[in-house]
Parts: sequence; structure tokens; C-alpha cells
Amino acid sequence: MRAATAAAPGQLLLRIPDMDCPVEENQIRAALATFGAIEQLKFDLPARALAISVPAEAWPGVVSAIQAAGFATETLSAPLPADTGRQALRRETLRLVAALVIAAGAELLDLLAPATPILQALGMGLAALAIALAGFSVLRKGLAAWRRLQLNISALMTVAVLGAFAIGAWPEAAMVMALYSLAELIEARAVDRARGAIQNLMALTPEEAEVRQPDGSWQRRALAQVAIGAVLRVKPGERLPLDGVVLSGQGAVDQAAITGESVPVDKAPGDTVFAGTVNQGSALEIRSTQPATDTLLARIIRAVEHAQGQRAPTQRLVDRLAAVYTPAVFAIAAAVALGMPLLLDTPWLQAAYKALVLLVIACPCALVISTPVTVVSGLAAAARRGILIKGGVHLEQARLLRSVALDKTGTLTRGEPKLVAQQVFGSDEAVVLGWARSLAARSDHPVSRAIAAGLAQASTAEVEGFSAAPGRGVQASIAGQTLRLGNARWMREAGLLTPAVEAAMQAHEQAGRSVTLLADARTVRALLAVADTVKAHAAEAVAELKALGVTPVMLSGDNAATAQAIAAGVGIQDVRAPLLPEDKLKAIEALQAQGPVAMVGDGINDAPALARASLGFAMGGAGTDVAIEAADVVIMNDDLRRVPEMLRLSRRTHAVLCQNIALALGIKAVFLALAVAGQATMWMAVFADMGASLLVVGNGLRLLRFGR
Repeated sequence: MRAATAAAPGQLLLRIPDMDCPVEENQIRAALATFGAIEQLKFDLPARALAISVPAEAWPGVVSAIQAAGFATETLSAPLPADTGRQALRRETLRLVAALVIAAGAELLDLLAPATPILQALGMGLAALAIALAGFSVLRKGLAAWRRLQLNISALMTVAVLGAFAIGAWPEAAMVMALYSLAELIEARAVDRARGAIQNLMALTPEEAEVRQPDGSWQRRALAQVAIGAVLRVKPGERLPLDGVVLSGQGAVDQAAITGESVPVDKAPGDTVFAGTVNQGSALEIRSTQPATDTLLARIIRAVEHAQGQRAPTQRLVDRLAAVYTPAVFAIAAAVALGMPLLLDTPWLQAAYKALVLLVIACPCALVISTPVTVVSGLAAAARRGILIKGGVHLEQARLLRSVALDKTGTLTRGEPKLVAQQVFGSDEAVVLGWARSLAARSDHPVSRAIAAGLAQASTAEVEGFSAAPGRGVQASIAGQTLRLGNARWMREAGLLTPAVEAAMQAHEQAGRSVTLLADARTVRALLAVADTVKAHAAEAVAELKALGVTPVMLSGDNAATAQAIAAGVGIQDVRAPLLPEDKLKAIEALQAQGPVAMVGDGINDAPALARASLGFAMGGAGTDVAIEAADVVIMNDDLRRVPEMLRLSRRTHAVLCQNIALALGIKAVFLALAVAGQATMWMAVFADMGASLLVVGNGLRLLRFGR
């Protein structure tokens, strides 16, 4: 168990004893909706705790608003220990089990000896004890709601249980309260499980790191004591404690916790590594680059927590429906209790019983819980697949997309030039390629570096008199010959191009490649073609988008020939190039006339288009802080296939939301009709309410298995 730490600056920590289910969470959210300064609400229902990120000057107003909503508060100086929620859950479960056993005893006494006064009194006592054990907090909240004239779920259940007890249906009243409280506990546990699905990743980070000391020895230190720049050692099989850069050692690192990649990634000196990932190769020494509180994993979890706190459109709709639904149920129950005796000569007790059954059946718990469990499960499932969604609204909007605009460099392609073709004119191929490598190795231009890397097998020669010609290339002497390595314009100016070279160049340029030529004093000796290579799964991702009925569009700042060549290779027909950032913005606006459009880019150069699009995807979030801040969705592992996967998740989430709302309302409607017809009992009512709640919770949690 991790010890409790001090509260973060600007964070108000509260314990709210009466907050034990998602319904109370919604009431508190509604009470705080007017506070614009609140950045984040973090609920822990099992521990009945709430962390509020808000400036200190707003704390008194926030506390007053929660108390005005009927919730007593206790201010905490530090977060509760990590297992507080688990301990509270165990105590709550034992209490409810005891209440269920006692309620069953009261029901048994009523069945075996209905006319025995002593046993009747004993049964009533047992029923009262069961109600007190299971529902004391419900009754307290319900009576407080009546005093404030708020017709919420607690007020509904208070009337139903106390009314049933008063008319002599005390065994059923006890069982109703016990089962209702059990359903609330299951709902709270389900919401906590969905929220904790991504938070569990934080538990994967070790609590200590092996740190090199000034004398060269190694010592284990708590992460909070490790400074930026410290040298850490991570042995094979261990998890990396902090973000950093590899100093020595190399091997595979499992990054599934961060990026969702199923295949470990090879790491070597100079590569970036992340906290929570697993070293599967040899020992690594890394230099830490972030404190424990600001690792990429910590930032991901904070972003998901913030997203979970936002209300998705369907959630807001259901909340508004529930606000009208509960008073309407009270009105219907009152009409049954008063109208049936007056209009149909129904006995008053029988009419009252029907009205109470209606109240229990119509309890809107299942309706209220149907959306948050589903949305939170979808967000958590996406995060575990390397898709960081910045809010439930974006998860729902993705299903509406009609087109996806894709940047070329860094999105469809790797963004790194690579030597893809070479052609030597004349003889001595090995010698000529060695000259090209020797010249390219002396230049720091990206194209030259790509050529040098591509010719790594060629032998090098001694270079003399090296010089650069800006905008043209480089030249030098090798073995007494003057050689130049540069673009076609330079060679054309020198009169070195022949028809054969021109034809070879044209073929490569039509394929979207950048051509560099090596020439001596008389003629061109070699042609070297460099291109930005397409990512391995780009074509597959484009095909999946088309299969989903979404039109892919390329927006590129590169020349039209290069853009067309890349687009043809991945299967995109609509290509718009060359475009400046403002041109991409206009293209997004034009596409939006046809329906919602997403923009997929690097989150920096494409910022205007990302901001204007209906949904902005940033690629390569691992290591790009700006992308995490700017985009609606961040693809952590730079895999374009995550975009159609996000669309499929959005459609599945919407389907589950519709199923849950239909289940909740459908089951209620059937049993309401039975109750009005006099065919429903209190037992049927409580199982209708509890059964509907469990169905929608279980259905929503299925999304946690998405992608497995």
C-alpha cells in the first residue's frame, strides 16, 4: 500500500459520507456546474471521497454548494490511503449481507406465523433492523430531500419503503431496501471499475528506482527523490520507473502500457523510453527526463480522468430526462393512490400498495447509470489500445464522421527521407557509389544523410577541398577528380545532363521521389533517388476507413506529383496539394459542408486545421507534449489503424448506449403496466429495478473488452 501524500496545490479533498452511488455523484456535479474555476472532479465512490481541482479562494463556495445540495462534507488534509475504498467496500458488503439475511428472516416469520402477535412483532422488529442496516443513509438523504422539496431517487425510495412498512407490508419493505442498497453498491463498484481500468496502469510503475551515486555505486531511491538528469539502471524484466533517454545498453522494451503496441520496440542509446514499460532485453542505463508526477503515463492518466469527468451528449440528455422522470413518477403514483379509491372504489390500502409498487418499479437508477458506465468503459478501452480520447463528447462524435483529412508527412509517411533507388551511368559502380557516400557523409542535409545511410555498404574515399553550394549541393576532390553531388538544376547549369539522365530523372520525379545526381567534370555518373516512405499500415488504415463508409482525403504541403504518388500507393483518390497551413484550414471548411470531418496530423504544423475540424487526431503522441494538449484524440503509437478503430469503438459505444436506455425504459414500461393492472407485487418491483440496473451495468462494462 502506498502511503498517503499531501494534497496537490489547488486541490480540495473532501470526504462525503452520503455519497455512495452514481446518483449522488450526478447531484454533486449539478451543484458544482456553475463553478467555472473547477478544472477537474475526481470521485472515489467506494471511499466516499472527492478531489476537486480548483483555486484555493473558491474552496468555501464549493463546500457551501455541496452542503446546500444536502451532503455533509469533511475536509481532508491528504488523500485517503490507496486501500480505503477496498476496506469500505468490504464493510459495506458485510453490512448489506447481514441486512439481507435479517430481511429474509422477517419474510420467513411473516409466512410461517402471519397471525401470531408475538412473532409478528418480532418480524416487524427484524424488518426495521434490516431497513436501518441497509438504508439508514438512504432514509436520511430522502428526508433531507423532502425538506428541500427535491424529488430525487432517495426521496422516492424513502416514501416507498416507509409507506410499505406503514401499510403492513413490512417484510417486503425490508427486502426492497436491502436489495436496492445492494444494487447501488454494485453500480458504484461498476463505475469505479470502469474508471480504474486506466488508473491501474499507474500501479505498474515501480515505487523505487536504482540510481547511480556520485561515487559510482547504485542505490534504490523513492521516485519522489529522483531528480531530473539522474542516471537509472533497469535490469531485464523490470519496469522502467521514469521517462528518460537510453545512455547505454540495448534491447526490446514492451510499451503496451503506453502505446497499446503488442510487439516490443527495440531501444538503443539515444532512444526515448517511458515509465511503466517493461525492459525485456539487457540491462539499460537511462537518464531521467521527467519527475515522477509528470511522466507521459501520469499525463495520460490525468487526461483520461479529465475526460471521464466531462458529460457526453447522451449523458446530458439522460440527466435532463431523469430530472423530469422522477417527479412524473411521483405524480403517477399519487394519482393511483388517490384516484383508484375515488373513481374505481378500490380499497385505500390496495391502492396505496399499487402506488408504492409503482414508485419502486419506476426508480430511475438504471436509466441514470446506463450512460456513465458505458462512456467511461469506452474511454478506458481506448486508452488501453493507445488511443487517448479527451472526452466522452469526442467518443460519441466520431461515429458521425463522413470524411477524414490526412496529412502526408508524419501521418501517412514516416517523415524521414530514405534512399529508395540508385542508378550508375557507366562502369565502376562500386567506385562511383563510394564517391557518393564519401560526399554525402560530409553534409548535414537530410537528403545527404539519407544517401549516406543508404550507401552504408559502399567503401569511402579521402575527400579534399570540400565545399557547399547553397541551394545546389556539395563538391570536393577525390583521387584528383572534381566531383559534385547536388540537384538537377545545378547539373543543368553546368551542362552535364544528357537525354538518358533526363528520362531517368523524370520517371523518379513522377513517382514522387527527390533526385540527387553525382557528376564529375564531364558527365553525370550516378542518380540517387530519395523518398519519404509510406508507413507499413497506412494502406490498410485507408482501406478500413473506406469500409466504414468514410472518405479519406490527403492534405499535403508537398508538391502535387509527390502527393499524388503517395496517395496512389495507399489508395486515396482525393488529393489536395501543395497547401499552406491556411490552405489546409480552407480545405477542412470546404469538407465540412458535406458533413463532420476529422483532421489527422502531427498536432503542430497542422494546428489550424486540427482546431477547425469536427475532430482532431494527433499522431505520434508519445513524446509530443503539444499534440497531447492540442488534439481531441491522440494516437499514442503512431499507428494510423487506430483512427478507424476509434470510429468502430464510437459506433459500438453508441449502440450500447441505445441498448442500455432501451433496456432501462423498456423493463420499466412493462412492469409499470403490470403494476397498474394489479399484477405486480413489491417483490417484482424490486427485481425489476435491480435487474434493469444490473443489465445496463453489465452491458456497459462489455466495452472494456473492446479490441481484445
